[in-house]
Amino acid sequence: MYKVAVVGDKDSVMGFTALGLDVFPVYDADEVKKKLHALAEEDYAIIYITEKYAIAGKEAIDRYKDNELPAIIVIPGITGSMGIGMNEVRESAKRAIGADILFGED
Repeated sequence: MYKVAVVGDKDSVMGFTALGLDVFPVYDADEVKKKLHALAEEDYAIIYITEKYAIAGKEAIDRYKDNELPAIIVIPGITGSMGIGMNEVRESAKRAIGADILFGED
């Protein structure tokens, strides 16, 4: 059975335990990369990652971008949105469809 994980700073991810998700607080870029690779090997189908650590782990996230699993989804942290998550959705739609149907720009 597949699992769902949340990766990010402790304050942003701990609340997800109430939803029954597996949370993994991280503290630096190296830890983010190692954690993403480990979770991908451990049957995690969905990995939510806070925007701050998505920037730090961009190289690791890009490795799984075109894979079916895990789906790595960028979410805002406790300090609010930086707009990165919406940009990721936009770019994914452009890759899949070949045009920007969400915002009609470009």
